[in-house]
Amino acid sequence: MVKNFYIFRHGQSSYNLEGRIQGHTNNSVLTNQGIDEAHNAASLLQDKKIEIVVSSPLRRAKQTGSIVSKMIKVPLQYDDRFTEVNVGIAEGLHYTKAQQKFGDLYRQWRSADPKYIDIHFENGESKRQVRQRVFSALEQYAQSKYNNIAISGHGITLTETLHALNIDKEDVDNGEIIHLQYDNDNWRYVGCIK
Repeated sequence: MVKNFYIFRHGQSSYNLEGRIQGHTNNSVLTNQGIDEAHNAASLLQDKKIEIVVSSPLRRAKQTGSIVSKMIKVPLQYDDRFTEVNVGIAEGLHYTKAQQKFGDLYRQWRSADPKYIDIHFENGESKRQVRQRVFSALEQYAQSKYNNIAISGHGITLTETLHALNIDKEDVDNGEIIHLQYDNDNWRYVGCIK
């Protein structure tokens, strides 16, 4: 049976607006624009027969997931495996400060080039580690009773999910929805919904 996954990035957050690296921080909350983006995502998912919303436990994703689940009237649960990448000592830095402080490491970490899949900041995790934990969760939900699942997640976790499927997408916008299908142990990218 085909399972549909609608994975959306949280709405714009305070750290997005400030140009700061978020990672695992729980201090970043949705802006007014982010709240609007969450409502828009819910509207786009209204006709998708979603049965459950699973969210990262970080505030910005929780807020987005809560808005979506309430609007489409389905349960909301949390799963740590959908948390944003742990950026270690880079967390909370402004992007320009991170570029200055880490130079080549920062550029390699931001690169989509597969040769940098194991690059990480001190006390942080690599893109390979992100992919492993996200796909561990996706595989579990693919085996669940649900056929149409929405997931409230984060930019880098979404981008790395796509890169793992050989989809060359530089970034996922706030509120953007990625549609994946799972069928007979195979993942397929269907497209983006905005």
